[in-house]
Amino acid sequence: MTTDQQRIQELFDDPDAKPLVVGTGERVADLLRSYLTEGRILPGTRMSEEAFARALSVSRNTLREAFRLLAHEGLLVHKFNRGVFVRELTSADISDIYQFRKMVELGAIRQHRSHTPTRLHAVRLAVTNGLVAAEQDDWRAVGTANMNFHMAITALAGNDRMNATMRQLLAEMRLAFVLMQPIKDFHSPHLALNVEICELLERGNWTAAADRLDAYLDTACQQLLTAFDRAAGQ
Repeated sequence: MTTDQQRIQELFDDPDAKPLVVGTGERVADLLRSYLTEGRILPGTRMSEEAFARALSVSRNTLREAFRLLAHEGLLVHKFNRGVFVRELTSADISDIYQFRKMVELGAIRQHRSHTPTRLHAVRLAVTNGLVAAEQDDWRAVGTANMNFHMAITALAGNDRMNATMRQLLAEMRLAFVLMQPIKDFHSPHLALNVEICELLERGNWTAAADRLDAYLDTACQQLLTAFDRAAGQ
């Protein structure tokens, strides 16, 4: 069994992590997308059809459909005569993603007439979950809570297309975080910033919230680009 196959098997060894039986390509894609977003499947991993089909109890045709969907979203890549792999982002990818994220997230904040109490509560919940995870020293969970925070920011606009696009972008972003080690050092400053932005939104100070998020995203982008340059120089 190859190293990648072992990692896939270990992903489902924990009974609590064993997913419910899924049947369609879309459902399998949803499951794998969540694992990518949570950082449970790393960039460069070979997506073994045999290992995943066995672990998920689905046919290879179903799995191939899921792989096709995720490849269309930019999360997987097909390499000729080698198979399917989790995509490894470039520095150009990071710059493009952050530029687009700023347009989406800042736009959502500025559309303040769509900020319902329920949508604002989702922002607060993501912040709270991040703080709780940090107290438990669970930094993968902190990263997931941070993704949920940015999803909740986007959802303030009440636009399903924006939400779907952001889910894809954040899944791509998680592929880059493997370079940010130790991950605690990357995520720790975001906790306080998320609290600050959430409080500004709750007070209706949308301009300040947008400005704070703008600077926040610039800083995070630069940190990732620096990490990419450092890795390339090794």
